[in-house]
Amino acid sequence: MYPAMICRDVPHVDMRSNNVTKRESFGSRLGFILVSAGCAVGIGNVWKFPYVCGQNGGAIFVLLYLFFLVIMGIPVLTMELAIGRASGKTIVQGYKALEKPGSKWHLHGWVCIAGCYLLMMYYTTVSGWMLSYFCKFVNGDFEGVTQESVPAVFDNMLSDPNEMMLFTTVIVVAGFLVLIFGVKNGLETVNKFMMTGLLTLILALVINSGLLEGAAEGIKFYLLPNVDSIKQIGIWDVIMAAMSQAFFTLSLGTASMEVFGSYMSRSHTITSESVKIVCLDTFVAIMSGLIIFPACFSFGIAPGQGPSLIFVTLPSVFISMQGGRIWGALFFLFMTFASFSTVTAVFENIVGSAMDNLGWSRRKSVTFNAVFMIIASMPALLGYNSLQNVHFGDRNILDFEDFIVSNILLPVGALVFVVFCSAKFGWGADKYLEETNTGKGIKMSKYLVPYFKFVLPLLILIIIIKGLI
Repeated sequence: MYPAMICRDVPHVDMRSNNVTKRESFGSRLGFILVSAGCAVGIGNVWKFPYVCGQNGGAIFVLLYLFFLVIMGIPVLTMELAIGRASGKTIVQGYKALEKPGSKWHLHGWVCIAGCYLLMMYYTTVSGWMLSYFCKFVNGDFEGVTQESVPAVFDNMLSDPNEMMLFTTVIVVAGFLVLIFGVKNGLETVNKFMMTGLLTLILALVINSGLLEGAAEGIKFYLLPNVDSIKQIGIWDVIMAAMSQAFFTLSLGTASMEVFGSYMSRSHTITSESVKIVCLDTFVAIMSGLIIFPACFSFGIAPGQGPSLIFVTLPSVFISMQGGRIWGALFFLFMTFASFSTVTAVFENIVGSAMDNLGWSRRKSVTFNAVFMIIASMPALLGYNSLQNVHFGDRNILDFEDFIVSNILLPVGALVFVVFCSAKFGWGADKYLEETNTGKGIKMSKYLVPYFKFVLPLLILIIIIKGLI
């Protein structure tokens, strides 16, 4: 798909001290694209996107989503990657290398690291749910289950701390085992396999859904604009939903992408690579809709049923269709690949940060963080059983952790990146553009600088205010 290009370990120059250090790197340009896209491609694409789309009128939401990806997602993504590539470091040391003497931008780097830990404290639990459901379909646990009994399967899983601990621990241990082999031999190799498998599964599942009786109505709802539905929902609500989804889908704001910038080659512009990452991420999201909407319409199920869409609605669909055990297993294998690719990518940020900031070896960082993450992941999963009486307002532990990350750390972090890369008292627009435009490919225009300084921060502020309200 992409031209082969070997990116062997190369020296990176510390921008402040001029000390040359050896930095791990990807083995190919394709590897960088797939790993970075794997970080972005996650539960937000294949779980949240379809039901938010269903709740907001289908096709017009999709068009607005694509628009906001271009005007918000790509610029912020280039900024995270530019900080990483220019410094050759993870976020704290990256800020220190690029910030002006005496400034304290690097303090935000510590917040980003904390955000990555907090994200994984609940994301590993949800990834474990995906793996658990894959095993249930493979083992035939849904054989003989009626549609009325499907919700009980999900409730029973949540109420069983042993099952939840088992699958969460498997996800954590597997994720860190990948990283013990390094960026090229571990993270890149495994994500190439998973992303290839994920894309293959998508095509198979799309074809299967498209052949179902009544699938055309689902595709029509999804891809043909319906002005009447938008009038009923309210255009402002649809715009805000599309803006929020486009912003959050790329996992921007906690430097989970910045680390990959520190490993990337300088032979292609960051804008070019960002466009490819966004296209792959968007392809998965759009194809997920082509899996889910035809299936829902074929079996008379509302497409906007919220989070229960994945664990209640779709299993009901699978047990009703011919060969449903196989299709259910394939779907949740697809979901497991999507979530696990994000897990390994964010874990790499955590591991790399400990190596950069504490001087640890990769093996020591992996071992410590694996043990810590297993322990730190327990409150979220126990919040559905042993700790079910622990609430923060009306939120359980997992929902509260998700609120902090999604509504505060991600958008506020993205706002900091935008200001740092565009303001004179930060890194500055000139240096950001110079780094972003180094290499072959699409260039970021200097005429966009006023937009970066004034309009983009305002759009992010709107998302922050909406999320807090």
